[in-house]
Amino acid sequence: MSTPLVQYQTHPSQYKHWKLSFDGAVATLAADFDEDAGLAPGYKLKLNSYDLGVDIELNDAINRIRFEHPEIKTVVITSLKEKVFCSGANIFMLGVSSHAWKVNFCKFTNETRNGLEDSSVHNGLKFLAAVNGSCAGGGYELALACDEILLIDDRSSAVSLPEVPLLGVLPGTGGLTRVTDKRKVRHDLADTFCTTTEGVRGQKAKDWRLVDDIAKPAVFAQKVKQMATELAQTSARPTNAKPVILGALNPQISDVSRRYAYVQIEMDRQQRTATWTAMGPTGNQPKDIDAIVALGDAWYPLQLARELDDAILHMRTNELDLGIWLFKTKGDAQSVLSMDETLQRLSEHGLVKETVGLLRRTLSRLDVSSRSLFALIEQDSCFAGTLLEIALACDRSYQLSLPDDAHNAPHIAVSLANFGSYPMVTGQSRLQRRFYNEDSLMNAVRAQIGNLLDGEQAMALGLVTASPDDLDWADEVRIAIEERASMSPDALTGMEANLRFNGPENMFTRVFGRLTAWQNWIFQRPNAVGEKGALKVYGKGEKSVFDWTRV
Repeated sequence: MSTPLVQYQTHPSQYKHWKLSFDGAVATLAADFDEDAGLAPGYKLKLNSYDLGVDIELNDAINRIRFEHPEIKTVVITSLKEKVFCSGANIFMLGVSSHAWKVNFCKFTNETRNGLEDSSVHNGLKFLAAVNGSCAGGGYELALACDEILLIDDRSSAVSLPEVPLLGVLPGTGGLTRVTDKRKVRHDLADTFCTTTEGVRGQKAKDWRLVDDIAKPAVFAQKVKQMATELAQTSARPTNAKPVILGALNPQISDVSRRYAYVQIEMDRQQRTATWTAMGPTGNQPKDIDAIVALGDAWYPLQLARELDDAILHMRTNELDLGIWLFKTKGDAQSVLSMDETLQRLSEHGLVKETVGLLRRTLSRLDVSSRSLFALIEQDSCFAGTLLEIALACDRSYQLSLPDDAHNAPHIAVSLANFGSYPMVTGQSRLQRRFYNEDSLMNAVRAQIGNLLDGEQAMALGLVTASPDDLDWADEVRIAIEERASMSPDALTGMEANLRFNGPENMFTRVFGRLTAWQNWIFQRPNAVGEKGALKVYGKGEKSVFDWTRV
């Protein structure tokens, strides 16, 4: 499959696969995938099977519900196709895709599903999967990401994870994990379930904990309404909040740059680096909700989050050869700290909660990006509070050290936001990850909240990797980048993923761990993608030919 340039921005008026409707506190997101509207040629999206384009629309729809429809407390995910909920990722798409495409596709899919659970836990937006037909593979993975699953009991509709017997790959990576970690299906039943192509239906699906409830066709719609209403009653989302419409971002794009209002990327293809600059807030920033709502999607933290999110997705998918991302900031650190104070003070307001949520999920995309991340803290930087999280997400950080009497020496600063506003998928803050949650180290940093720290002070606290002076800065940074660029990207990806998630393991780290290691490996094995591999011969009437050696 030829790899298209993927655009992650879309709008409901452009949707080809989802129908979005609203009824009071309940939104319905109905799958009606256009089989002729795949993102790339070479396959048809039959039986509500999906590709990256379907998930881009899903991600956009959920974001619009978060910001443009604050009255919504429950989202019902269902299907408009008879007897089919979702048959999962399109197998023919996977069969003709490059290895990198498959892995990035799986990563974005998992991030989108994780986002449903993130919104449920942190922002009170609840999700109900109304499974009104066959539900397989990634389709069941989508259902698993919801708070509750209702399965129609029509003697034919079943849930299944048939990837192992049919395709020779893992069951949805996130699907396999949620069956055990979230739904707590007994491991022997999960083994049976994941190796059974026909799946499990009716009462057995409920007994095995694969679904929460079942309903006969005659009462299915009534049961959906009842469960959606009950879920809405558990939501803490505001009732009378004003919507914020998400407009187009419209970055300026060239072959060597991508520039938004607050995020700029310059690409050096020869050195295989991308230099990111996040601009800090400028001018008088709003301090109260009315002023914030009046700005709408132009409110700095919301616009920054949207731009950074779109930029990360673009670079991960479309710029595979740029293996080192160099992060800079530009602006006034005190302005960032002032913004953080506003976010903290208004943290219970719905719009602020959703904005912090988008920042949290966007920063988490950095954590799981298979790129080397270096922060360069130079003059005019504003790595403070929320923007310091970018540096804390990096594999290394370098802070320029200048003489004590230098008026323009770069400083960093911590705020309360660094102690829990943006937890990683481990549930830890990046400071907790950095210091293994050791009280003495954490308390030393906490004592410096709001203070501007020069290179020597930041080094003493362990907040940066190195602090070269102005004589050594250029050479030390250059050598570090050149050394990194000379190393195997595969080895670096494995190393970085292990080092970034050194804290307690949970369902989400297991999802990304399986994707990074297991699925990444399986996707390259002949049993899956060889000439007679299961992914290659699926649907052709041929039998897979396996190498029976256990590795």
